[in-house]
Formats: sequence, C-alpha cells, structure tokens
Amino acid sequence: MGTEGDSFPLMEVNTGDPEASEPWDYVLVADRRGQRATGQAHRQLQFLEKLKRKGFRYKMMEDGEKVFFGIRAESRIFDLYRTLLMESEGPGARTQPAGPAPIPASTRIRIVNFVLNNTTAAGDTLDDLVKSGVFETRFVLHKGQDDLRKEWAQWRRVLRPQPIDDIRDYFGEKVALYFAWLGWYTYMLVPAAAVGLLVFLSGFALFNASQISKEICEAHDILLCPRGDHSRRYQQLSDTCTFAKLTHLFDNEGTVVFAIFMALWATVFLEIWKRQRARVVLHWDLYGWDEDQEEMALQLINHCDYQLRPHQHSYLRSSVILILSVLMICLMIGMAHLLVVYRVLAAALFNSTLLFQEEQVTTAVVVTGALFHYVVILIMTKVNKCVALKLCDFEKPRTFSERESKFTTKFFTLQFFAHFSSLIYIAFILGRINGHPGKSVRLAGLWKLEECHLSGCMMDLFLQMAIIMGLKQTLSNCAEYLGPWLAYKCRLMRFKLGRASGDPELRDMQHNYLLNPVNTFSLFDEFMEMMIQYGFTTIFVAAFPLAPLLALISNLVEIRLDAIKMVRLQRRLVPRKAKDIGTWLQVLETIGVLAVIANGMVIAFTSEFIPRVVYKYHYGPCRLGAQPAVDCLTGYVNHSLSVFYTKDFQDPVQAEGSENITECRYRDYRDAQDYSLSEQFWVLLAIRLLFLILFEHVALCIKLIAAWFVPDVPQSVKNKVLEEKYRALRDKMCSSSKSTDV
Repeated sequence: MGTEGDSFPLMEVNTGDPEASEPWDYVLVADRRGQRATGQAHRQLQFLEKLKRKGFRYKMMEDGEKVFFGIRAESRIFDLYRTLLMESEGPGARTQPAGPAPIPASTRIRIVNFVLNNTTAAGDTLDDLVKSGVFETRFVLHKGQDDLRKEWAQWRRVLRPQPIDDIRDYFGEKVALYFAWLGWYTYMLVPAAAVGLLVFLSGFALFNASQISKEICEAHDILLCPRGDHSRRYQQLSDTCTFAKLTHLFDNEGTVVFAIFMALWATVFLEIWKRQRARVVLHWDLYGWDEDQEEMALQLINHCDYQLRPHQHSYLRSSVILILSVLMICLMIGMAHLLVVYRVLAAALFNSTLLFQEEQVTTAVVVTGALFHYVVILIMTKVNKCVALKLCDFEKPRTFSERESKFTTKFFTLQFFAHFSSLIYIAFILGRINGHPGKSVRLAGLWKLEECHLSGCMMDLFLQMAIIMGLKQTLSNCAEYLGPWLAYKCRLMRFKLGRASGDPELRDMQHNYLLNPVNTFSLFDEFMEMMIQYGFTTIFVAAFPLAPLLALISNLVEIRLDAIKMVRLQRRLVPRKAKDIGTWLQVLETIGVLAVIANGMVIAFTSEFIPRVVYKYHYGPCRLGAQPAVDCLTGYVNHSLSVFYTKDFQDPVQAEGSENITECRYRDYRDAQDYSLSEQFWVLLAIRLLFLILFEHVALCIKLIAAWFVPDVPQSVKNKVLEEKYRALRDKMCSSSKSTDV
C-alpha cells in the first residue's frame, strides 16, 4: 500500500532529498475500515502508482480511524511549468534571474490540484474515488497563515486595510481579487450611505410640516371604504396619520435626486474599480497573463499527449438551454404568484380569527409575507444551483473557467428572479388590479385581492425591502459564521475525546481534517451573496434609501467574517490564478442598468411624486402662479381620493353603519358616477410614462458620460506596459546586433 517500509520509502531512505523535509502539497484521507476491503485498497494503490509515475511522492500515516496520504510533487513538474511559461506573466519581469526562482506555494498547490483532479487510474478520477468512498476527502494544508491570523482574521481589525498581497500569496489571485473588490465596494458605500441617510433624515425635518400629512391627520370627516370581506368597518382617514408621516421619510422630493445619484454612483464605482484592478494586476505581473495559455500548460504537464479541445457551439444545445431557462424563470415568477396567494389567504385568516385588529392586518400580512418570501428564497437557491449545474453540464463547456462563467450567468439569472420577483409585484402590480369597492377582483372568485397599505404602496415596498435586507444581512451572516464555528467545535470535541497523535506531521493533518470542508462553490457563494446585496442596494433604492447604509455595516462584518472563516474555520482554499473578477463584472454592469430602469419605474408608478407634481402645477391652487399664503399642495388629499356611494355595495347589509353613511373614499382616480377611470388617471399615466422615459435617458446618459470620463485603465499603467514592451524590443534588438557582430 505504499507505506514507509514498502515500495515507496520517503523519510527514512530519501534523507538526501532536500524536498523530503518540505511540507506536503496535498493530503488525501481514507477511512481505515475501508483499507480492509481489497477492492478499495487496490483502487487506492492504482491511483497512487499513477501519481508516482507522474512525478509525485507520497507517505501514508495512520491514526486510530483515518489513513492520511501526504502528497508532494517533485521539482521536475515545476521545471516543466517554467519551461512552458517562460515568458513573463506581465510587464514586471524584464530580466531573467541567474537561477530558477522558487515556485510560490500557491502556484505549487494550484498545479498539484490540477494534476490530481485530472489524473485517471483504471477509468477513475479522484472525484470518482471520493464519491465511491475509496478516499474520504482531500484538502490542502494550512501553512504559514500566522500573519493573516494576526493582521486580517481579527474582529478588532474591522476598520483596518486588508493585506491584499499577503492574501494573494496564500490563497491565490482569485480570492485576493474578491477581497480587493469587496474592500473597494465597502469603501465606496460610505458616500452612498451618507447621502441615503441624509435623504431619509430630511424627511424627519418635514415630519410635521408636510401639507399632505397635515391634511390626512385632520381629515376626521373623511371615511375610507371597507377593505376586507370579514370586517366592513369604515375607517377615518385621520387614523392613517402616523403612517402618512412615516411614508414621507422615504417618499419625498429627495428620492428622485437620490435615485439619479445612485445611478451615477454605480457607474463611478465600477469604473474606478476597473482602474484599481489594473493597478493590482500590474503589481502582480499578471497584466498580460493569458488564461487559455495557463490551462493548456497545465494540461500538457498532466499529460504530454494532450490534444487541444477546440471551441464549439451548438445551436440545438443553446436552444434547449434557452427554453429550459425561460421555463425556470416562469417558475420563479410563479413563486411570486404563490406569495400573492399567501398574502390574500393570510389577510382572510387574520381577519376571521381576530388575531389582529383590522388596522393591523395589512402590516401583519406584509411582515409575514416578507418572512414567507425569505424562506422561499432559501429553498429556491438550492433548486437554482442544481438546475444551473445541470444546464452547464448539458452545454459541455471547454474548460473549467468557461464552465464557471456559464454557470455564473445562469445561476445569477435564476437567483435574480427568485429574489426580486416579489418586489416587482409589490412595486408595480399590488393594488392596481383590484377593481374598486363594490366590484372587487377576487382570487378564484372567493378571496378579495390584497390592496396596498393605507398610506400607499411605497410603504409595502419599504417594509418588504427592510425585512428581506435585514434578514439577509443578519440571519445569513450569523448562519455563515455560527454554522462553521459550531461544526468545527463539535468535531474538535469528539476528536479530543478520541485520539491525538504525538507526531507533529500527523497532528497537523488531523487538525486540517477537522476544519470545515471547502468546495468549488466556496468563493462563488461569497460572490453571489455580494451580487444579490448589490442588487438590493441599487435596484429599488428609491424606495429604501437606507439600503446602502445597511450594506455598509454588513460588509464591514462580512470582510472579517470571511477572513476568520477562511483562515481559522475552513480548510485552505485551492489557490486559483486570475487577473479580474470574470463574469461578475458583467453582472455588476447589468445590475447598474436594471437599477436605472427599476428606480425610474418606482418613482413614476409607485411613489406619489408624479401625482404631487401634477396636482401642484395643473390642478392645485398654484396652477395660475405661486401664492405665498397658500401651500401649493392644499387639497391634494381630497383630489387623490375617489368617491364611492355605499348604495352601490353588492351586499350593503354587511357594512357596519351603512344606514348612516352615504359615501366613502378610496385611493384611485375614478369617476363618481360609473366608477370608470377618470381623465386625471389618463393624464397622470401619460406624464408617468413621459417621466420614466426622460429619467431613464438622463440617468443612462449620465452613466455613459461617467464611463467615458473615467478611463478603465490609468495612464500610469498604460505607460508602464508601453515602457516594458519598448524595453523588451530594445533588448531583443541589442542581443540580435551582438549575435550579428560575432
């Protein structure tokens, strides 16, 4: 089995080998009970023999229950890597060193991991052997992370800059770029959070000064039509006074300015990040690095007879994937309809069981609906990941990087609809298809569709955003930290009650084995979490100006939480080389465009901004000119409420006090005679559409101008690359002249 005294002697016989005392590049773990099975032992031996022929050494060590195989690659593998990639990975290395430079630990691990995962013995890959139980798991040892523990993975370092170069040396470029991006995103959230908080607090300054709030609070003689089926109580408009004041905190004139500001902010954030990335990859000598070349070099190291796999495209496969993706998106939209059904049934239940007072029912439905939506998101995330993986496997991408890019696109698309479909319903559909009192649209002909909050649909959207973002930032972060921490502590306690080796080498392997496992999706999940948060921070920010502030607080915690998790609680991530964040950049740009469209629609159709402006200049007391003694919004509340005559109720007997009430009011623009949509409705609709077109064009123009004004690559970086190319050509010309002279 390749033990110390068998056919693969290491420490005892190879004492003259300078690499013998070096740490292991990789560790394979098998259950000791499986060693007794002849078939599994034979398959283990076959795989290890294949590794030996490729230039690997290994050593087997046992404790009471597990068998650990330390794997280390011989130097000739890395000499071949140097030979295949002799050219500089960027403009930084101008002269060849006198001797071969030592291979960084992250590069060693990346090469070894690639070879192990692509090695086949008797038709079995390492993944096949793990799935069949021949090996229990595999991992990379944590070595030399003490500086990261002290300088990075500490809660007290939450406001300190991150050691990006140290992260790169230990975890590789892809992880380092994630934290560099996350740090820059967090830094840029500071001005967005400050402006959003200022907009929100400006509402407090007008908390009691708003003319609309005053009219609502004093409207004791205006009765609102009954909203439910079970309780037909007429409610005074003045009862909504508190909510009217609260709504003004985030539905005021500053909302439009803030939405345009966030469109500009998203563009500036991405453009300056591109500049930051260019500086970072130039510093790492990766500016000219080619991912395809790296992939082919690793394939040739693994197998010298590797045949190039060309790019392929199948219209049939693409059509099938498109159809299946559309069906999944329809399912996501269907889940939003499920939320609608829940809210309708919950309203009926809360009214019938008297769990809440009538004025509390709407708030209770909104809150529980948001909780229900959060649970649906958790479930659909697992379903979406499985579906996206199946679609990627069906598409048959050429390389792992290409597969990751395609998976990112598919998974994010599904996740976007899972997270935002209910918000789209609340923002643009809720309360707009309900009909009117006396002729309400009903679900299955039985239950009346849910209406917006008495103070307007912006309150529903604000509450939904606040609850979902609050839950995602708090519960998700708690679960993300406490889950791995508790799992590690439990395994550690069981281990201490069992066995502990006196051999420091074996003890190190045991310690790493007890850490939480990592997989291909470990870093991907962190990116996806941030993309969804970025979507919440920008797409419906007009309805929730505190979103950047919540994101800022969450990110300060997230950076250290991820650092502690990666350094202290998880096994070491396999380093991966990269010079950008890949497809995630296109995702961010797409979110930026969607944010402009969504915020324009929120202001136009969900907010009361357009109706207020139209009333102010077309219907109100200031339509003929400003009058200092009169507020221009005087009479707006009465203007925005339609009249319904109680005699037109289909079942007037059930209405409480109907014998004394002849009319009630409701939020809509309808004619008082036949309840058809009034002229004001169509005027408002035209102006809403005009505003939406103007807002989106202005915001998109600002984004394009900002993108043009801020170059993606700093001139200093361009000049540095230019100088290096010039110097390389001069060196070649000089060497050519010398050879000619000789």
